[in-house]
Amino acid sequence: MVLDPVILSRIQFGFVVSFHAVFPVFTIGLASYVALLHGLYYKTGNAAWDRLAAFWVKVFAVVFAMGVVSGIVMAFQFGTNWSNFSYASSNFIGPMLSYEVVTAFFLEAGFLGVLLFGRGKVPEGVHLFAALMVALGTFISAFWILSTNSWMQTPAGVEMVDGHFFVKDWAAAIFNASLPYRFAHMAIASFLTGGFVVAGVSAWYLLIGRDVDANKRALSMCMWLLLVLAPVQAVVGDMHGINTLEHQPTKVAAMEGNWETQSGAPLLLFAWPDKEAQMNHFEIAIPKLASLILTHDPDGVVPGLKEVAPDKQPPVWFVFWSFRVMVAMGLLMIAVAFIGVFLRRDGKLYRSRPFLQTLRLMSIAPFFAVLAGWFVTEAGRSPWLVYEMMTQQEAVTPSLTGWMVLTTLIGYFLVYLVVFVTGSYYLTRVIRGGMQPELPHDDVETAMRPLSAAHESLDDDASRTVRS
Repeated sequence: MVLDPVILSRIQFGFVVSFHAVFPVFTIGLASYVALLHGLYYKTGNAAWDRLAAFWVKVFAVVFAMGVVSGIVMAFQFGTNWSNFSYASSNFIGPMLSYEVVTAFFLEAGFLGVLLFGRGKVPEGVHLFAALMVALGTFISAFWILSTNSWMQTPAGVEMVDGHFFVKDWAAAIFNASLPYRFAHMAIASFLTGGFVVAGVSAWYLLIGRDVDANKRALSMCMWLLLVLAPVQAVVGDMHGINTLEHQPTKVAAMEGNWETQSGAPLLLFAWPDKEAQMNHFEIAIPKLASLILTHDPDGVVPGLKEVAPDKQPPVWFVFWSFRVMVAMGLLMIAVAFIGVFLRRDGKLYRSRPFLQTLRLMSIAPFFAVLAGWFVTEAGRSPWLVYEMMTQQEAVTPSLTGWMVLTTLIGYFLVYLVVFVTGSYYLTRVIRGGMQPELPHDDVETAMRPLSAAHESLDDDASRTVRS
């Protein structure tokens, strides 16, 4: 059997990135929420905020550990699978990753220990400061990673000489055309992910009548956050789409399933794009709506996929349907946020069991939206690795064989399966253990590793089981 190393390398990197991406997007939002809880406790002295902060710090510890473990592999893949790209882009990618380590990773690592194990060991102001620094570190890290990835989408400030990218303008390269929209889109997605997870867990506690007062506070905060950010995300997404139309028209054409450049392009609600036939099957469309959304003019011109050769077109059906999954999840999140407003007005927000059950289910919706968005972003750029400057075929390691990639792909899958099962076990135990009763701040066990921050919750859960 002949295996294509380029396709398998894309699958391998896509698998690793997809597995890893859900953890940072959650921890970014959750770190800010934890910092807010610490700030509320510092200001008010209300024990409910302290208990919520202590609980969600444990969840953060588990998810952060899973994110670190799953993310290590990606750096190695640049060298093992994409060595031509690593060599060509080293003048830019190398410094960018170093900036992340120096400005973000050191900041997070330095204050993470204080956040996880400093409760009762350092003054409250210092503990709050540590929470704020960890939250800030997650955003700084996201900035450098998204700047690097955005440069691959909309390269700027470089020139290629003898197969090497040379940076001519660092400001243009770092603050490239798509960065502002992509960073804003991802930041809001992180808050939405954290908000829906906290809302879902709080809803479950309310359903079983556990820590009702504290979880009412948590749910109320999240629903106000979601009410504001879910619609804002739609606006930012629209701005991002217009930016993509300007700089990556072929990706937009794939997202819309639009083959012919036309004015008054319809919005396809359903279709099956056929790249081989260069057409769609089973179309259900709303006339002129795609032009209205993308150009804000019902007769605006939308580019078609046939503007480029078939071998320069992305996998259209995959991009087309990934985009629709992302939009569907976004609309669902907006709907749930607005339903929460009406239930709050009627005094049923904390008592409507169908709505609370819906929130439990909705806790996974942002993850589907994030993954679908990444699929659109990365697959929509294909066959380019650096848009219109380096193809995936040119970037792959020359000596790589399909069997080598397949072997490592199976190995990564097995390792990540262990990481996922182990992390899910810890996370489930932490959530089932719930919040601690109010304790003095000096009654805290010192620990040496992130996951041990969850042990206290596991011990409490075991004690309750024995007593029952």
